Amino acid sequence: MRFEAEKNQWEEKILNPAIKKNPERKAEFKTPSGIPVPRVALPGETDYLEDLGFPGEYPFTRGVQPTMYRGRFWTMRQYAGFATAEESNRRYRYLLEQGQTGLSVAFDLPTQIGYDADDPMAAGEVGKVGVSISSLRDMETLFQGIPLDKVSTSMTINAPAAVLLAMYIAVARRQGVEEKNLRGTIQNDILKEYVARGTYIFPPGPSMRLITDIFQYCYQNVPNWNTISISGYHIREAGSTAVQEVAFTLADAIAYVETAVKAGLKVDEFAPQLSFFFNAHNNLFEEVAKFRAARRLWAEIMRDRFQAKDPRSMMLRFHTQTAGSTLTAQQPENNIVRVALQALSAVLGGTQSLHTNSMDEALWLPTEKSVRVALRTQQVIAYESGVADSVDPLAGSYLVEYLTDEITRQARDYIQKIDEMGGAMEAIERGYIQAEIQEAAYQYQKAVEKKEQVVVGVNQFQIEEKLELERLKVDPSIEENARERLAQLRASRDAEKAAGWLEKLETAARGSENIMPVLIGCVENDLTLGEVCNVLRKTWGEYTAPSWA
Repeated sequence: MRFEAEKNQWEEKILNPAIKKNPERKAEFKTPSGIPVPRVALPGETDYLEDLGFPGEYPFTRGVQPTMYRGRFWTMRQYAGFATAEESNRRYRYLLEQGQTGLSVAFDLPTQIGYDADDPMAAGEVGKVGVSISSLRDMETLFQGIPLDKVSTSMTINAPAAVLLAMYIAVARRQGVEEKNLRGTIQNDILKEYVARGTYIFPPGPSMRLITDIFQYCYQNVPNWNTISISGYHIREAGSTAVQEVAFTLADAIAYVETAVKAGLKVDEFAPQLSFFFNAHNNLFEEVAKFRAARRLWAEIMRDRFQAKDPRSMMLRFHTQTAGSTLTAQQPENNIVRVALQALSAVLGGTQSLHTNSMDEALWLPTEKSVRVALRTQQVIAYESGVADSVDPLAGSYLVEYLTDEITRQARDYIQKIDEMGGAMEAIERGYIQAEIQEAAYQYQKAVEKKEQVVVGVNQFQIEEKLELERLKVDPSIEENARERLAQLRASRDAEKAAGWLEKLETAARGSENIMPVLIGCVENDLTLGEVCNVLRKTWGEYTAPSWA
């Protein structure tokens, strides 16, 4: 009662006269997700032990490790890959020399959709938005001089993820590295491709089978590998709000767990190897709250819905990348500031791994200098800011806890609605998730055009400018060189063995055995990515998006 009386007195005697004299900038303040921002956040009704707990224990709101960055910093990655395996290898080694602690591989578009560099479908795209990988020989070159038992590697690949993982395992074997010593992550998230990105190949049924085969194989053979990175990043890049990013990502995750359980896998066998991938946007407090809410919700889902017993099954471990969609071609130096704020939100939110975008990515592939500045941004946060010295340093902030509760509540409502539809796959097939994202993107664009949402340098504070940044150019001759290398590979390999492995692959695809050992055998015998994927296309068919998409 005294609190309310004091609050009312403050509003009457201090607040209202101040507003009358100097009106506030807007009639209503909201986060980008539409959550009202209180003028002054006040103590809520959070049950500390139930809703927050301590770091490293259920519900993991405050972090998945008891000491977080006091033990060691997050893994500092720079998403990189362009042109040939040789050029990307040079970039990786440069980044490792500059203090990067994990590799993150970007593949070109043909690789992402399972075509070799000499396929007519690949014409004009080889090495443009990532590295071109058609064969095990390319993969060996990509990691030449990089011991795979000493680095953690993240590979952003989805539809042909099983094939690229098979290549990675085969490279490790040739290096003399045991599979059990490999550390890293493969994205392997096909549902978000149907929703937001479009680099799918196969229909949902066989796509989900590939994913559960990876779960099972890695549980038995590659225990330190994250078998999937369930991605909200591309959902957010497509225009979703922070609330939708959490809700739709966790809805997809529920679908993967349900599929694996139906395939006979036990939750506590595969769930500790699940990981997540989130976006970091500009609204600092909403983003910090988003990460904390996602951890809380996932712990609740795994404990209550799937009866997980192992605490590791309830931990939402995630990689973060700063938001590509917020980068501007205008005044690109401003992107350094945006990225710093976004990276800070990820660290304050407890990320396990972080990639910082480069200032020139709205224009072209990043140069070595811009990548170095992006990496230095992480290092300044880690070593100079002090924010890594205490676990979950914004916990107890009335505003952050209010936003965490609101995002949790609204995301839970979305998940319930998706459950009522029959789950994520049904919601995707109906177009519900896509429509929600499209509407959010539309509303944001309207706000930008009306200048209700300011984008510095774009709709306010513009200048006349001449760009003088260094530019990275990809040599167009790499496509012809890649064709020649593939011709040489096909001419030099054992044709009889190659044909035999293609037959084994088709038999495995038509059957129910785990397909991973066959894929490893295929790539070890110099079958190419495109040859493998074409057999699977012939056997399983290709996915075609519904006409409304």
